[in-house]
Amino acid sequence: MDGTTRKISEIIEPQAVVEGAGVRLKRSIGTHTLDYLDPFLLLDHFQSKNPADYQAGFPLHPHRGIETVTYLLAGAVRHRDSVGNAGEIGPGDLQWMTAGRGIMHEEMPQVRPEGVSGFQLWVNLPAKQKMIAPRYQNIHANEIAEVEREGGAKVRVIAGSVDGVAGPISGIAAEPMYLDVSIAPHGSFNLPIARGHSAFAYVFEGEGKFGPEDRIVKAPQLIVWDDGDGIQARAEEGAVRFLLVSGKPLDEPIARYGPFVMNTKAEIEQTLRELQAGTFAQ
Repeated sequence: MDGTTRKISEIIEPQAVVEGAGVRLKRSIGTHTLDYLDPFLLLDHFQSKNPADYQAGFPLHPHRGIETVTYLLAGAVRHRDSVGNAGEIGPGDLQWMTAGRGIMHEEMPQVRPEGVSGFQLWVNLPAKQKMIAPRYQNIHANEIAEVEREGGAKVRVIAGSVDGVAGPISGIAAEPMYLDVSIAPHGSFNLPIARGHSAFAYVFEGEGKFGPEDRIVKAPQLIVWDDGDGIQARAEEGAVRFLLVSGKPLDEPIARYGPFVMNTKAEIEQTLRELQAGTFAQ
């Protein structure tokens, strides 16, 4: 890889949180430690075989001004929304929901012997797109290409491209790259990332050495990358698996209130008035 290899800016320890109607999560973006990594607002990791940790789910709730990305590793999640989408995602599936001007939706993990495991990422929308019509992209596991590299890495390409192989997600303002990377023992992985784009890696299985510093990072931990032209990672005795995500910063003001992310307090207040009047997401 030519250019400057990105160094590690910081390593974030996920925080235990309870969301929805009582779902236990590990949160690494959207905390006091890391409030925001423009354009990414939140990253949650859910993983449990205990139904009490997840079966209450996320009953019907609103969103405006953002996109929510749910990627499932195990189990099943049923969803439905106010614009007529409904269905179930399973292992390896993904849903990319653009809330735009407003949507009501619910996500309900199903009780299965294998439990449930996966991630939810929130991506901010630029001001000019915050009030667009809602959009929903449901991607099945067999639509996500996997690239095998000589260095011992396998990459599921969800958004962006690796070695000329593009992911199925398109038309997103943040120009995101979203990869699920597995490195075999003693393998290595290098990848260019657009200079100026924010980037993070979330290690969720095993441990590896990351960056030119060869810093050991163990699951579950999140790496925030400095700027540069690309990243490097390698595994030693054991395998390592991580999400690698990057996106173009919006550099716009943010006003947040729960599931609503706008640019001004006045826009949040307007959203709350619509919710109270029953005119939201109509």
